[in-house]
Amino acid sequence: MPVEIKTIGSSGQISLGKEYAGRTVTVDQVSEGVWTIKTAQVIPDDELWLHTPESRANLDKALDWSASHERSETDLKAIGNLRVCASCYPQASLVILTCPR
Repeated sequence: MPVEIKTIGSSGQISLGKEYAGRTVTVDQVSEGVWTIKTAQVIPDDELWLHTPESRANLDKALDWSASHERSETDLKAIGNLRVCASCYPQASLVILTCPR
């Protein structure tokens, strides 16, 4: 890719081109006057738990189970008072204090 010459504006900004409009980037200052800019995707802090090996394994297990079991109607009245264990599911908003397991 050929080198492009850009001028940093009075507000400290440069344009990378319309094809990058709205994209998130990381800017790493390698040394004085030298930056590395990379496009990036950011995971919100409250969703980081979804990207752990344990969560990935749980998701894979759930997908495998789903692929091997026939779909059926859910009885919402039967699960209306369902509670989950806080230590097993820390992201849950409705929990019981002790795990029945």
